[in-house]
Amino acid sequence: MPGPVTEAPAEVGGYALKLQSFSERTLLPRLEPPTRDFILGLAMAYRFTFQELRQVAQAARDLEMWCEEPLEPLWLRLDSAATGTGRERKKALLGSLQRHLLELSRGPKAYPDEGLAAPAYRRVRLEERQTDKEIFGLCPAYSDRTVCCGLYTLDAVRGCPFGCSYCTIQTFYGEAAELEADLSTKLAAIELDPDRRYHIGTGQSSDSLVWGNRLDHLESLLGFAADHPNVLLELKTKSDNIRYLLDRQVPENVVCSWSLSTDTLIRNEEHGTASLRRRLDAAGSVADAGIPVAFHFHPMVHYLDWRDEYSAVARQLVERFNPTEVAFLSMGSVTLIKPVIKEIRQRGGETKILQMELVPDAHGKLTYPDAIKLELFQHLYRELSAWHGKVFFYLCMEPSHIWEQTFGHAYESNEAFEEDFLGALL
Repeated sequence: MPGPVTEAPAEVGGYALKLQSFSERTLLPRLEPPTRDFILGLAMAYRFTFQELRQVAQAARDLEMWCEEPLEPLWLRLDSAATGTGRERKKALLGSLQRHLLELSRGPKAYPDEGLAAPAYRRVRLEERQTDKEIFGLCPAYSDRTVCCGLYTLDAVRGCPFGCSYCTIQTFYGEAAELEADLSTKLAAIELDPDRRYHIGTGQSSDSLVWGNRLDHLESLLGFAADHPNVLLELKTKSDNIRYLLDRQVPENVVCSWSLSTDTLIRNEEHGTASLRRRLDAAGSVADAGIPVAFHFHPMVHYLDWRDEYSAVARQLVERFNPTEVAFLSMGSVTLIKPVIKEIRQRGGETKILQMELVPDAHGKLTYPDAIKLELFQHLYRELSAWHGKVFFYLCMEPSHIWEQTFGHAYESNEAFEEDFLGALL
């Protein structure tokens, strides 16, 4: 630690007021009091600028969330090896801190055997509301910069009770979920070209099945599918709430899909969701009922035992499902927008989802470097070789060169991908 600052009392008091103003615009108020006090002491001693204070507070938050060595002992260790004085020493220490975080981010993260602590239970209320919001539109991730399937989304429900650490839904919808009160009317008003095929999903703003048939919204969606045989309606879930589907005749153009992760990731990053076993049991029951199923490995996460654990999931799929029962399988990596990253840090709690090297993708979102993505995708695709040529595989939000190196081919355009995808399924 540096020695006392030798400045006039007025100058010290002036910086203290400035520091208070700085603090309110950083993560400092979110930190535990001992860590917060330690950083304030450093700030006074080194006269941190706003950006420096923000950087140190964010580093402390990340270390806290990742369950790594806390900032105070880390800083003291770095300080013991530092040289120089004043600004030179401050620059060296801040540089060492950032290099330490980068090293933690670039290596495969290790989840503790006992698992990370789950966040407090989120009680999300489902409320029927009549709104003037549009419920139908092109997937917001659609872009000509990546190979996209042309998915359309139906926002019948906005909000989700699950607590997945990486999810955008918590960021935008908070602690209440709203169900469109006039859903049937809005569905009837959607204008579709009868000579065109559509892939429409309901899992963009909520989990498709977790609410069951509350307020008859699944009944309305299945009726919409029955009225539009040129639509592939996808119900995407991390739940095992399938009773409604098993109790009635489901239109042939409905597919029920499961987002899959390893047991480690479900336990540590997908709080409140059904376990892997329950998801696969539910998918098996749906398939046995003659309803097509599909699987999404999105986001795939790079961590210490990822190879063995994704291989284990792949084996379970191949052993449990006939490829004729599986409509498609997609893969995608962790991809985050800046507001979601900010919200994750604001929420805090134990999570390693941000313990990764974040690089911008074609849309300016933050994701893994290409080398990590290719490791993940190529490995899982190889492990599912029994399904090659029998199940439709694709990547979500990835450019053509990632497709080429994963599958050995890429589509010339989004339209060509969409035509091939829907041609295989409708």
